[in-house]
Amino acid sequence: PLVGISAAAVHISRSALAPIMLLSPLTAGAALVSPGKLYLGIDAGTQSTKALVYDAAQRAVVGRGAVSYEMLESDVVGRAEQDPAVWVDAMWRACREALADAGGDAASRICGIGVSGQQHGLVALDASYEVIRPAKLWCDTESAEEAAELSKSLPVPIVASFTASKLLWLKRHEAAAWARLAHVALPHDYLNYVLTGELVMEGSDASGIGLLDVGARAWDASAARLVDAELLDKLPPLIGPGEWCGRLHPSAAEALGLPCGVPVSAGGGDNAMSALGCGCTTVGRVAVSLGTSGTVFGKAPAAARDPSGTVCSLLDSTGGGLPLVCTLNCASVPEEVRAGYGLGRDEISSLAAAEPAGCDGVSFVPFLAGERTPNWPHASGALVGLRAGHLARPGLLYRAALEGATFALRAAIGVMQRHGLPDRIDEVR
Repeated sequence: PLVGISAAAVHISRSALAPIMLLSPLTAGAALVSPGKLYLGIDAGTQSTKALVYDAAQRAVVGRGAVSYEMLESDVVGRAEQDPAVWVDAMWRACREALADAGGDAASRICGIGVSGQQHGLVALDASYEVIRPAKLWCDTESAEEAAELSKSLPVPIVASFTASKLLWLKRHEAAAWARLAHVALPHDYLNYVLTGELVMEGSDASGIGLLDVGARAWDASAARLVDAELLDKLPPLIGPGEWCGRLHPSAAEALGLPCGVPVSAGGGDNAMSALGCGCTTVGRVAVSLGTSGTVFGKAPAAARDPSGTVCSLLDSTGGGLPLVCTLNCASVPEEVRAGYGLGRDEISSLAAAEPAGCDGVSFVPFLAGERTPNWPHASGALVGLRAGHLARPGLLYRAALEGATFALRAAIGVMQRHGLPDRIDEVR
């Protein structure tokens, strides 16, 4: 639904349009594209929150807004956290910017809202739905030990990105916070709650927690008990992809300058929203998303069941499966090189284009933030094959970083084809 800003480029984010698309079965088909109706899409990512105003009749984006932010500073290895209040503030600002960009009476014409959000992040709420502590993000690997422990008893292994491991980590390391925990939310669920006053969860995001029976699309009580005997009661109600999360609450309507009661779609996790937004709703079509992380995913009849845990057992936003692999280190790796040399992207890209494929034997192992695929949370990066003069060629190291991140994704695709993706891939988007 929004303008997506990655570490490497500015682009139109299909994951911002997708949650708007989920409104279509709920608005009587043709009513969705009635002249004059506009829709507001929100994409809350790791680096920024983006907003788009979409005219369905014209099939055109008519307004855009974006607000960037950072993770909380920390010297703890593996820690990656953000204050959910930052997302809320960014949502208000990005939406107001998009509405202003649309001009005229755009605010009064908004007929639906949808939210896409970064997956896996643990938003811990107390009985009053107040945030207890900073959210532990998808790229936080402090819970690697808990993930390994849970994986011994779960039907499909999980990595530290999955929320279940973060819940067990919270229980063990922050007893006071755990004692206050009454409700579990993910980033897009929390923003939906801010918009509507209703805390619910849909399948695509719920499948990234690690406690969902993906076949039944219901919480797995036995899996939840592995974390805590009372955890099941703290997980939100589940809704289907075609259901509304709720309607715009008066306080949110005032913050955005919108009418009260505007429908808010179920929305979903950013990967499922990206798949929906770029048309990966048929088997054989695959999406590749390159940002802070690198992801490859595609439609399947059912969720993957990879006993190694390499291919995530995620659900899509249409009622099917979404086999997915994700690497933690993608655009951030070449960006590290670029920033280190103090060069602009155009300049260093030109230098990299002039370097040979294979980089004169230099290999960049890209695991700067540990890694999820393969599941090596404590891994680190490495430059291998350096010879005299190589460090004086920033384009060479930039290209090596690009190659390292790319081949990490390529290696994962073969595993996906053994767990849901067809041998023949018809189209990559």
